[in-house]
Amino acid sequence: MELRKIKQITSAFVLKGETVNAMRYGNGHIHETYVVTTMTKTTSKRYILQHINNFVFKDVEKLMDNIVAVTTYLLKETKNRGGNVEKECLRLVPTKDGAYYIKHEGGYYRMFYFIEGATTYSVVEKPEHFYESAVAFASFQKSLSTFDATTLFESIEGFHNTRKRYNDFLASLELDKLNRAKDIPDEIAFIKAREKYVDKIVDMLKSGEIPTRVTHNDTKLNNVMIDDLTEKAAAVIDLDTLMPGSLLYDFGDAIRFGCNPTSEDEKKLDKVVFNIDLFETYAKGYLSVLHDTITDIERQNLAFSAILMTLECGIRFVTDYLDGDVYFTTHYEGQNLARAHTQFKLVTDMEALFDRMNDIISRI
Repeated sequence: MELRKIKQITSAFVLKGETVNAMRYGNGHIHETYVVTTMTKTTSKRYILQHINNFVFKDVEKLMDNIVAVTTYLLKETKNRGGNVEKECLRLVPTKDGAYYIKHEGGYYRMFYFIEGATTYSVVEKPEHFYESAVAFASFQKSLSTFDATTLFESIEGFHNTRKRYNDFLASLELDKLNRAKDIPDEIAFIKAREKYVDKIVDMLKSGEIPTRVTHNDTKLNNVMIDDLTEKAAAVIDLDTLMPGSLLYDFGDAIRFGCNPTSEDEKKLDKVVFNIDLFETYAKGYLSVLHDTITDIERQNLAFSAILMTLECGIRFVTDYLDGDVYFTTHYEGQNLARAHTQFKLVTDMEALFDRMNDIISRI
């Protein structure tokens, strides 16, 4: 995007100084993100500008209502406990009209204050970082434990409804519009053999057996900023998928992502190994914060949630393959299948180590 256009957009927000520079920022696949620098006579300041992807998030108003509600709540909570809001909180920049996003030439834009002195990591370079990400997401969960999650808009309908994901797979399999099902009998059998998993958390949420909480729904390491000096967790970012759900979704998805040492589409499956030591590292960090907040039933299902979220991800990759690779971006033929294979290998490993995983949780 040209600097001229960026200046037009940023002029609608309450910024310190004049916009003098903007550069593409980060590796996100959903939004177009820039780091914007402003200057006064004496100082410079940085902000994050995002062009919101309203193809993925079709109701921008409700999406932003979610983020405003949660960030406002967290800001107040952080102030009350004497925390550093500039380091610990994702903060929206208001517009001059008192809103938190604008529409410009058909596009939607928002701005955040840049969190200085902290870095995100795409892979687990140090176990300590993974531990800190667990502390961050658990602290996020604990801080919002009294927030009414049912007031949040479901920004992606049925996102972690594993029964729906399974039924979508069956529908795509029956339609088989590209005649691909004949080539993947093993993948189909793998999914069908695990249908017994898909209702468990959904049903417990529905019955109230486990509480409905605010869920982040994208609990990857790269959504936690790590302080450059202390190497402690600073802030949780990327709140687009805030929704009501179960903390088991967040825990399980973090394990799915962080305990796999390889790329998402690694073809040499002997390299794909579930790292149970990292599972223990994450569980220690998570429960060090939530030990007095999490319920017994939630705690008893932490290990299971890792299997379920990994299976769900694999189901989504196979479903998209059957549909013609229309949802996930692919760079070569069969990439969605390769992605599914890594998830299914992890599921198999977790199933074999399930008793050990539960023992770890019990011991912690």
